[in-house]
Amino acid sequence: MAAAAALLLPPRLVSLPPHPSLAPGFKKTLTLSFAPLGRRGARLRAAGDRPGAGLADQTTVYNGAYGPWTFDDSDVREVLLYRSGLVTAAASFVAASSAAFLPEGNAAGDAIRQSIDLFYAAGAAGLGLSLVLIHIYVTPIKRFLQALWTLGVLGSVGTYLVAAQPMDEGLVQYVLEHPAALWFVGPTFAALTGLVFKEGKISADDPSNCHAGLCYGKLEAGILTFVIPILLLGHLSGLMDNSTKSGLLGVWMVLFTIFAARKFQQPIKDDIGDKSVFMFNALPEEEKNALIQKLERQNEQKFE
Repeated sequence: MAAAAALLLPPRLVSLPPHPSLAPGFKKTLTLSFAPLGRRGARLRAAGDRPGAGLADQTTVYNGAYGPWTFDDSDVREVLLYRSGLVTAAASFVAASSAAFLPEGNAAGDAIRQSIDLFYAAGAAGLGLSLVLIHIYVTPIKRFLQALWTLGVLGSVGTYLVAAQPMDEGLVQYVLEHPAALWFVGPTFAALTGLVFKEGKISADDPSNCHAGLCYGKLEAGILTFVIPILLLGHLSGLMDNSTKSGLLGVWMVLFTIFAARKFQQPIKDDIGDKSVFMFNALPEEEKNALIQKLERQNEQKFE
């Protein structure tokens, strides 16, 4: 898990000038190549640099590794959906986890415990939505996180049908009583850990701030990257007492709440990253090589 998470930082593939100018032929190629790609489309318009910038402000141009870029209304909608998925996951987790701190006989606690599997399902669905829309430069890493989520969902369904339901128990209660079930449910939380690691790093606009793969811009996300696996491994191994588990669970709840709330205070572009990288990755290999050669020539001319 740690090895996969360490790869989430965006690669600096080449050293490029700050404002590369593409030849007319490349501009035409980009327009044709990216037309069907939705958020990576060639009609690149900006949604502004302020937190929660709306759909109407489409004027700002950003300097990417492969040229200037902007983003359009569809990008903004995807970012808002991505953040909504995270909020859904966080709210569901906090609501379900609060039952651990409410005594038996408490009306709210009893209601939550009766519906706790529904909270888990809603949280998993929200996380899944965010993993579909997340922007990660290295596509195999994105697919890996999605595969972990899929394994966790399938494992959760299988555990419920094969083990929990025959014992007339809910899934969450069964996992609490049988820690070994985390082998089947745990991949969902591994995917969440990878996501918060990605969210914890500083915006890709200034990769120089990153050192050895660790460049957290959000303290709560950085701490969550460790709290989540420590708590789950403690439960799985049986080496952690209940009071320690409760303490870590409380920390998880607080940090996850802060993490979700802060998402809507970020500029929209933070969740887009460097869109020119996604555009470049969508090009055919020959056009990639030609574009790199052109930009390298421009870079050499700059220092002559």
